[in-house]
Amino acid sequence: MTLSFNIEYRTSWGEEVRVLGSIPELGNNESDKAIALSTIDGIHWSAKVGIQIPENGVIQYSYYIYRDGKSIRTEWDSLPRTLYVTGSSKKNYRIEDCWKNLPEQQYFYSSAFTESLLAHRERSAAPKGHKKGLLIKAYAPCIDNEHCLAICGNQKILGDWDPDKSVLMSDATFPEWQIEVDAGRINFPLEYKFILYNKKEHRAVAWENNPNRYMADPQIDTNETLAIGDRYVYFSLPSWKGAGVAIPVFSLRSEKSFGVGDFGDLKRMIDWAVATRQKAVQILPINDTTMTHTWTDSYPYNSISIYAFHPMYTDLRLLGNLKDKSLMTAFNKRQKELNALPTVDYEAVNQTKWEYFHLIFKQEGEKVLSSKAFKEFYETNKEWLQPYAVFSYLRDAYKTPNFREWPKYSTYDVKEIEKLCEPESADYPHIAIYYYIQFNLHLQLLAATEHARANGVVLKGDIPIGISRNSVEAWTEPYYFNLNGQAGAPPDDFSVNGQNWGFPTYNWDVMEQDGYAWWMKRFRKMSEYFDAYRIDHILGFFRIWEIPMNAVHGLLGQFVPALPMTREEIESYGLAFREEFLKPYIHEYFLGQMFGPHTDYVKQTFIEPTNTYEIYRMRPEFDTQRKVEAYFAGKTDEDSIWIRDGLYALISDVLFVPDRTDSHKYHPRIGVQHDFVYRALNDWEKSAFNRLYDQYYYHRHNDFWGEQAMKKLPQLTQSTRMLVCGEDLGMIPDCVAWVMNDLRILSLEIQRMPKDPSQEFGHPDWYPYRSVCTISTHDMSTLRGWWEEDFQQTQRYYNTMLGHYGTAPAVATPELCEEVVRNHLYSNSILSILSLQDWMSMDGKWRNPNVQEERINIPANPRHYWRYRMHLTLEQLMKAESLNEKIKGLIEQTGR
Repeated sequence: MTLSFNIEYRTSWGEEVRVLGSIPELGNNESDKAIALSTIDGIHWSAKVGIQIPENGVIQYSYYIYRDGKSIRTEWDSLPRTLYVTGSSKKNYRIEDCWKNLPEQQYFYSSAFTESLLAHRERSAAPKGHKKGLLIKAYAPCIDNEHCLAICGNQKILGDWDPDKSVLMSDATFPEWQIEVDAGRINFPLEYKFILYNKKEHRAVAWENNPNRYMADPQIDTNETLAIGDRYVYFSLPSWKGAGVAIPVFSLRSEKSFGVGDFGDLKRMIDWAVATRQKAVQILPINDTTMTHTWTDSYPYNSISIYAFHPMYTDLRLLGNLKDKSLMTAFNKRQKELNALPTVDYEAVNQTKWEYFHLIFKQEGEKVLSSKAFKEFYETNKEWLQPYAVFSYLRDAYKTPNFREWPKYSTYDVKEIEKLCEPESADYPHIAIYYYIQFNLHLQLLAATEHARANGVVLKGDIPIGISRNSVEAWTEPYYFNLNGQAGAPPDDFSVNGQNWGFPTYNWDVMEQDGYAWWMKRFRKMSEYFDAYRIDHILGFFRIWEIPMNAVHGLLGQFVPALPMTREEIESYGLAFREEFLKPYIHEYFLGQMFGPHTDYVKQTFIEPTNTYEIYRMRPEFDTQRKVEAYFAGKTDEDSIWIRDGLYALISDVLFVPDRTDSHKYHPRIGVQHDFVYRALNDWEKSAFNRLYDQYYYHRHNDFWGEQAMKKLPQLTQSTRMLVCGEDLGMIPDCVAWVMNDLRILSLEIQRMPKDPSQEFGHPDWYPYRSVCTISTHDMSTLRGWWEEDFQQTQRYYNTMLGHYGTAPAVATPELCEEVVRNHLYSNSILSILSLQDWMSMDGKWRNPNVQEERINIPANPRHYWRYRMHLTLEQLMKAESLNEKIKGLIEQTGR
């Protein structure tokens, strides 16, 4: 059998087109075996390849651009080209292809749509071949299971333009559709159109909205099939829109929970989404964050492994009952006590669950670990599972997650770790229990995933931007990270001092050398369980805010990578550079207003006078925020916090921050216009500094940061077929919107944090279609909480956005909340995913009587306890008819 490949592609000098596929003659998908196409004009490329007909009759292939023997560009191949071949060894397939770029509506080709929202679970057979065939292939993803694509044309075999006699196409490779027509029965020229056809009602619903497609006589020989690919089909139909709910797994509560939500509860949450016609369930990160076994581990973005799940999410009932009845009774009693608590008692829950793990592992572990299913899981996941299990064991044995302090194994050595993991070693039982737990977590989350897919609901995960400096990855692969810096965020509406997450930053240069393999593995693992994901702080792929290790707040940070300024460049703006700009500006005139009755104590203890009248400097023993933090450790009285925070502010009171790698270059300190060092400048200097600051933060880096993101994000976002949503909040450079648009990444739209700085509130009907809109996130107060925070702002919102006259109510009534929810469901966004708290706010009977209990996180507090729980059980929620009917009605009314 012969395959004749033909593609039009305008190459640059030195480039060539190659084809790579799933059969030996096409290189078996090994890039160095790709088949070169030839050309005479640098535009039209072709190759003839003789092949053995594969057993299953299926060939998949893609095109690549090579230069100097290396692949430099690939077409969009999330869905590889699929060809079904039939016939004898004499058969020739003449394939006419076009280069595939990222489709404009790429989100419809994601697994969120193809495996869940618009999944075709029962596919039709592959198209039947003909002696003389015309194979037409077309992409049309936005077609549900009740409809199909059909062709109607000017030939008898295509219905003679009668839509009810059109030929139905095969969805065997959905979202691509295929049909092979007997070319011997076609009188060319051929004209045809694609039709949307209702299979149940046997009728045409819509014609594609473009002129007839035309084909002159292509001269098809006997024993030849001409394959025409890459047709994209669009119909004039309403845009697809969906609604969803966001809730952390730990916040779920059912009658069966053990004081914290688990993966069994996640299945019940999916049932509620189905009952209320919602299409997505979004959760927070679920990775293991166990460092100290205290409540401080409740922070879900500080994981010890990017792969391992948190043991507390195990549904204990699915592990089986303990044979010791008295022990089982005691656990059942404990379950009821913990489950009755209004919030998560992180320490008690984890301690109790671990007691159960040890007992059930002793009882069932050997049987589970010797099972075929476990052995397959172990082999597939050994690369991360083994180091994670050993890390967890050593963390507890040495009583610290800081592996640098371990007396042994502080430097990762594969051979030493393998030795520890041998079943004969004394350490093995302590390590193997982690295998057992992770295997069960894998099975339980997979069950929730399959339950979601089967019910047309998308499970949306969350990829944290950072890793912990005391994590498996920092231990096993330290070369990927800059462990001498701290990642965070510059000041924003969440936090006036910026945020210091404490994570190390990425060593992108090293990651680039192996094609971002670390990220690719991470994304691919995630795609086993999720069909959509949120990239936490997508700005981190453009640049990260890096804070020196001696700082506590985020104000003394700088963007990495960045283009710092030289002294000469600073002076070119008209600001004479002075060394004092790099040191904290501490003057007599404002000390009193900062420290009040503590001023003399501060002068005597923390600062000292300089040679300049009324100017002070920090004493050497307190000249960094970390030194101040250490001095005040454990002092929680109001006066100590007042003084400590005042000293932090003094240390941040600089006009410029030296560059982390070149001390002769500088970055203007973020948000310094609110500080005393800026106020001390004269009007001319202020004006010069503002020009410099505006150029630096809003213009200077745009193209540079865009290039940085385009090095990484195309490869990463296309390494899986998950739907990609970016959390693009905060200080956003213009290039972010361009890159997200080019890569078809959904943006995040929040009404009280509009992207346009000239607006106080966003307009939901102005949001881009390619976006997720919400009322509040886990980092913000809920709708009801926000309503009570700033009465003047609420009043403006009430009058301008909701269009009501008079004084706004002091609290957000159910009717007001319903109005806000309705506006968001009517928004232009493809997805409107609201927090459970905001959905429930619409019903006075079912919502939480205490607004303050609904808050999940306060970003300004790095030691926040993440413990919010639903105040109802999922069983009660399923029976909350007034609420559920309201949600269902609104979703129907707004076309979601």
